[in-house]
Amino acid sequence: MSIFHSLNTSASALTAQRMRMDVISSNMANIDTTRGRMVDGEWQPYRRKTVTFQPREGQFATMLQAAMGRPVKGSAGYGVTVSRIKEDTETPFKLVFDPTHPDANEEGYVSMPNVDPLRETIDLLSATRSFEANVTVLNANKAMLMKALEIGK
Repeated sequence: MSIFHSLNTSASALTAQRMRMDVISSNMANIDTTRGRMVDGEWQPYRRKTVTFQPREGQFATMLQAAMGRPVKGSAGYGVTVSRIKEDTETPFKLVFDPTHPDANEEGYVSMPNVDPLRETIDLLSATRSFEANVTVLNANKAMLMKALEIGK
């Protein structure tokens, strides 16, 4: 385990949370997009996207030692990475009555995106708090490394 292991772990979390905030911003920007993509010749509304995280894998040497049954020191974690960005297919589109809309069906209803602004705001708050917590951890690690360097003076 190098002295920069904790910095790399915090940096991976910062990158992942920033990606999460970007996806949430995209959801909010497309809250009224009725023509998100074309499927079978017809436009479908924008679908809400979510980010899925997974633990970041360690280095080859660490995995080799673990496979050989040797105890692995410093294998507490390697951070996090975005494994995928998926569309929310479980939440249905919202139907809004607007017969003057160009995308209205025969009954006058328009399929709107399945983006809930309240849910997105809560997710954004959560991502922001996680980002801030990781910045605090990064700064604490940096301060400890600076104090360690001062010991040799």
